[in-house]
Amino acid sequence: MTASSTSRPSTRETPASSGKPAPQRRRDAANTRRLLLDAARRRFATQGYAATTVREIADEAGVNVALISRYFDSKEGLFEACLPTSVEEVGRAAGTVEDLTQIADTIARGAAESSAEGPHQIMLMLLLRPSGDERAERLRLGVLRGYSERLASAAGRPAADPGGDALMLRAQLVLALSLGMALLRSSTNLEPLASATAEDLAEPLRDLVNTALAGR
Repeated sequence: MTASSTSRPSTRETPASSGKPAPQRRRDAANTRRLLLDAARRRFATQGYAATTVREIADEAGVNVALISRYFDSKEGLFEACLPTSVEEVGRAAGTVEDLTQIADTIARGAAESSAEGPHQIMLMLLLRPSGDERAERLRLGVLRGYSERLASAAGRPAADPGGDALMLRAQLVLALSLGMALLRSSTNLEPLASATAEDLAEPLRDLVNTALAGR
């Protein structure tokens, strides 16, 4: 065997042999944000904003409490970040269409999708439970007011109409009806409401919505 063919150990250094620490696995920021948002929604919905601490949220999420400041700036920022999914749930429950004739059907479909106990109830409770904090309360009520305005607009109220309080009241009653129905279906076994299908709900909802918003 010649010298050139003799096997020689590799001289390439590994992290261990070079004395340098092995690179740490990169933190999954998206997953951490998701864990924090899920925990925050549950805490805010069941305990209320004022009674919930950032440490409780971090402990439930299983992450360092300092990450709330890193990803959301503050408890208030975390609450605000929780709202978009609750807004989507309000849209599912209250209807997101601009045509008055479609509102009842949209509410019926949303209620049918919200029948199972779980995230639907949590996301609605996040908006319906008083926050106990002035800024958080403005955010929460702003979402509910915005959907009331959309319902009133679908019924023919101009967006800038200053004299539409009567129609706004009717729109808020429809909103209360739709959200209350979604909560009842997601948290109780009240029959026949609990097992009603979208088709079962659509006709009586048309009567209620048309009476409230169209005056007939």
